Amino acid sequence: MKRRKWIALFLSYVLTLSLLAGCGGNAEPQSGGETADNEADILEDSEPDTEAAVVSADDTGGEKILIAYFAVAENSDVDAISSASVLADDGEAKGLSKFLSDIIAERTGGELFSIRTEEKFPGEYEPLANHAKEEQDNGVLPVLTSHIGNLDEYDTVFIGYPVWWYTLPQVMLSFFEEYDFSGKTLIPFCTHLGSRSGGTFERIAELEPDATVRDGFFVSMEDAADAEPDVLQWLASLGY
Repeated sequence: MKRRKWIALFLSYVLTLSLLAGCGGNAEPQSGGETADNEADILEDSEPDTEAAVVSADDTGGEKILIAYFAVAENSDVDAISSASVLADDGEAKGLSKFLSDIIAERTGGELFSIRTEEKFPGEYEPLANHAKEEQDNGVLPVLTSHIGNLDEYDTVFIGYPVWWYTLPQVMLSFFEEYDFSGKTLIPFCTHLGSRSGGTFERIAELEPDATVRDGFFVSMEDAADAEPDVLQWLASLGY
């Protein structure tokens, strides 16, 4: 895998980063590693790499897979390049959740869906940390502007997000409130800055008691750029 270089102002926000772990209308998810065009993208999608063999639906017994992810870089009110939650992937700027989602999509043949919000989040870490804490303290549920119009078609849903203040971002609570994943298999993956999964895998199981939640994957922000081998190993352990 080609070397990926962080584009971030990480050191200037290191104290804040230790607390903040991780940084319209109906849209049909798109296959082949491309994100659904459900809002004007801040980041352009690139063509998928071909380094890992793709598992087709036929190879997985007809299983249809969705990879839903939340990336601040695609919901930010500032230039995403200034954010420590963005890295350069072969010259393209990507949010960390999108970066990991692309690896999963390439390996599984799943379709990507970007979770978008009505509000625009601060792109810099200190104001983002304060904003996330305020949302949690006040129980704010951000309004979603992208929606999965064909959820019934999917058997398995990978769900990606950053861990904020040792738990799920409030936007993910909006996501789980909107959809009923009963009977589906959910596979979480997340980025963090010391809190690991932050108990979020167990939290998802509580929010979706009638779904099957499989072993999730977590990686620290500083290691995410080199995480592809670990992601592929994790996927292999799940049978992909």
